[in-house]
This record gives sequence, C-alpha cells and structure tokens, in this order.
Amino acid sequence: MTQDELKTLVGQAALQYVQPGSIVGVGTGSTVNKFIDALGTMAGQIKGAVSSSIVSTERLQALGITVFDATAVDELAVYIDGADEIDHAGYMIKGGGAALTREKIVAAQARQFVCIADESKLVTALGAFPLPVEVIPMAAKRIARQFAALGGVAALRLKSGVPLVTDNGQHILDVTGLKIVDPLAFESTVNNWPGVVCVGVFAFQKASVCLLATGAGVKTLTF
Repeated sequence: MTQDELKTLVGQAALQYVQPGSIVGVGTGSTVNKFIDALGTMAGQIKGAVSSSIVSTERLQALGITVFDATAVDELAVYIDGADEIDHAGYMIKGGGAALTREKIVAAQARQFVCIADESKLVTALGAFPLPVEVIPMAAKRIARQFAALGGVAALRLKSGVPLVTDNGQHILDVTGLKIVDPLAFESTVNNWPGVVCVGVFAFQKASVCLLATGAGVKTLTF
C-alpha cells in the first residue's frame, strides 16, 4: 500500500471510536485529513467537533460538520489525532503541522486519545523526528541555547523565508539531536522554561489507543 492508502485506511478505522450524538475532538495533519473526510459520512449523526487548528476547522465545516469553540465544551469522549512519532508506551512527538499547543489543549479535554498513524511512526525512543516547540519570539534564542546545553540543535521554522507564525501568533523551534528517554520528565522540564508556550512531547496527554496502519491492515495498540 502507498502512504496515502495507509492514511486513508487508518482514518476510516477511527470512526469506530466516534459515538453518535457526541462532539468529537479533531486534530491536525495529513492523516487527520483522511479521518475528517471519513467523519463527513457521519455529519448527520454527530453533534459536531472541537478542532485543533484553523485548517481542520475549515475542512470540517466544508463537510457540514459544526465546529464548537473549545471553551463551549466541558469534556470530550474522544480526541483523534496523528503523531510524528509514537513509542510503545503511547508517548508521542507532535507538532509537525505547527498546531501542537491547540492539539494539547483539546487532548486534555478528552477522556480518550486515539492516535492514528502509519507503522513508520512507531519508535523505540522519541527524538529522531525534529521536536517542535512553540515559543514566544523574544525568548527563542535563549531557549535555543538551553536546548544546546542538552545536546540539541534548535532551528527556527521558516515559511517562505520568514519565521512561521502559528495560529496563536508565536514561532516554532524544531530541535534535532535529542533522544528522549523519560518523556514525562522532559516535558515537565521544558514546559518550565520561560517563553515556552508548548513543547511537542505528549507525555501527560499521551495516547490511550494507537491505530497503526500496516501493509497487513490496521493494528490496534492499547496503552
């Protein structure tokens, strides 16, 4: 199967976690786009969605799905999103699409996090994928130096030659050279650095389930 076919397969498989009449938490990214397309077939059966990005909101609305502001919803039964990396404990690196802060907020509202990914995203230790960190611009250089002290190399993410601006009006540092052996401790440490808005390690909001697309079909991992 092609990468695109694997994403379609796992996006459709995630529908089994969507409860009729519910509001669904929806993430961001190319795999999630396949889930949103599949969710469109249930548009009349669900109350709506809470979205983690402007891009996902627009795609949901185009399919006739009502999008609620996160502040209008107390709790979600499920949040469905992809990952740039996921380990065998359900810890993830996310933020390749620059929506990590809103993704983490919506994930925190959900009772269950269902990660949808292809088998290339499953790793033994996090860190091969560049770690996204959303930062307040005035703190970016100092935070880059703090990562350097940990052995990492932080680069400002650019778009069309200028710093990318997130939906929250902030910048992204992508950090390479890390091997994250204790995701919970790492997330706590980086979150305490002044100027960090959100670090793309999802340890406290880890996956409950991972639907992993493989050449032999969808494999379900439970954490």
